[in-house]
Amino acid sequence: MDKRSFSIAGHRTSIALEPEFWDALEAIASERQLSLASLVREIDETRTTTNLSSAVRLAVLAWYRDGRES
Repeated sequence: MDKRSFSIAGHRTSIALEPEFWDALEAIASERQLSLASLVREIDETRTTTNLSSAVRLAVLAWYRDGRES
């Protein structure tokens, strides 16, 4: 697990994910021309789960499941 910290909605938060999820998240951010922090903020604002790490994993899964990869 790799842990990274972000400022979201005016407060610091940390997310622990497997390296493969960080790689996928960075690829999604790059393809969408967003910073990693902006993508995480977007996921945070639209999530339906209480856990941000889970929401990030689900967002990555949805991205690849829906065929949005390059």
